[in-house]
Amino acid sequence: MAMLLVGSLIPLSMATENTTSSNPLQFDNSTREMTIAGQLINQLQRLSKFAEKRIEPIKNKLPENSSILANYQKAEDYKAKAVNEYESGDYYNSILDSLTAMHFYKAALIQLKEGRKKIENIKTETARIMEYFRMVGKTIRIAQKQGIDVSNLTLLYNETRNAYKLVLDDLKAKKFEKAREDLNVAREKKAKLDSELKRIRQELAYKNADKIVKEFLVRGEKGMEIAQKTIKIGNERGYNTTELQKRLDAFKSVYEEVKSLADEGKWQEALSIMNENRRTVVGFHKTIEFIMRKVREKEVDEKLKDLRAFLREIGDRIQKDGKALNKLRENGVDTRKATLQLRTAVQEIKLGVELLKQHRPAEAKMHFAIALDLIHRVDEFILAHA
Repeated sequence: MAMLLVGSLIPLSMATENTTSSNPLQFDNSTREMTIAGQLINQLQRLSKFAEKRIEPIKNKLPENSSILANYQKAEDYKAKAVNEYESGDYYNSILDSLTAMHFYKAALIQLKEGRKKIENIKTETARIMEYFRMVGKTIRIAQKQGIDVSNLTLLYNETRNAYKLVLDDLKAKKFEKAREDLNVAREKKAKLDSELKRIRQELAYKNADKIVKEFLVRGEKGMEIAQKTIKIGNERGYNTTELQKRLDAFKSVYEEVKSLADEGKWQEALSIMNENRRTVVGFHKTIEFIMRKVREKEVDEKLKDLRAFLREIGDRIQKDGKALNKLRENGVDTRKATLQLRTAVQEIKLGVELLKQHRPAEAKMHFAIALDLIHRVDEFILAHA
């Protein structure tokens, strides 16, 4: 389309070159206009066929007030007018109407492209929402088992799921305008569902405050150990550890308050302190994750000096951890999270190897580091349940 439109802007010099006259001075205005008008008509006919192939098959599926149809019809009208003017020798007006027709064809085709992009976005959003619904359904089942009233959440869940199903049906029937309208309704319902889901999850969290707090304390203790070691090494090497020390002190204050309440069995109060200081907690753990990622990357740098040995070692660890997880599962331990982490590690290794083949070592190193971190977490899980 771009080539057709660019080609339609014929310079005067091109029209001059196409004449049979050997003397440009003998080339009058009417001959120039005729040549330019003829070139534009040829370009216009090609652009018209281009637009026709894309718009005619979907004309009946577009709403009557569609701007695509309006611009397409205007383009067709101006094209017919330009052709008639050219055939009757009115080259000046034929040029103007050809350019106007091209303008409207371009507008219609751009709108068609944007419309298709919006449809693809709708398809993507609708596909992703299915995973969200699975998570909501799981939350409902867990909350029901713990005696929480989920009647309102279940109602909103069913309404929202049906609303998105309607959008999918619209897309299958190629009712794209209706799909956009129904998507707006579905989004409104999802907003209400989000709000109720947040409330239920909060209630669920307080029902399981003891487990959440205990996990926080275990993870927090490990994080503080890593931070303290990092600060010590940093100070020895002359690095600026002020920011890390600041984050550690802030987190330590929250940790000690939570632990004090936990020691007294005040689980819900401890959870409230965690929620009130969420930013401090999240900020600290993000810093620790960053430190560990750098450690893993350094480890990868060393191991990549012998790639075959590294892949052999990592393969043995994955195989060993897989067998250990199977045994734990047979003994009734919930290993789903650890199993997913191990599978993800395998995928990260595959990605890393593929990137190395493409001579992209920096990106490969990042994926290998992620894999090592995941395997390390699986190892910790296995040791904790051994």
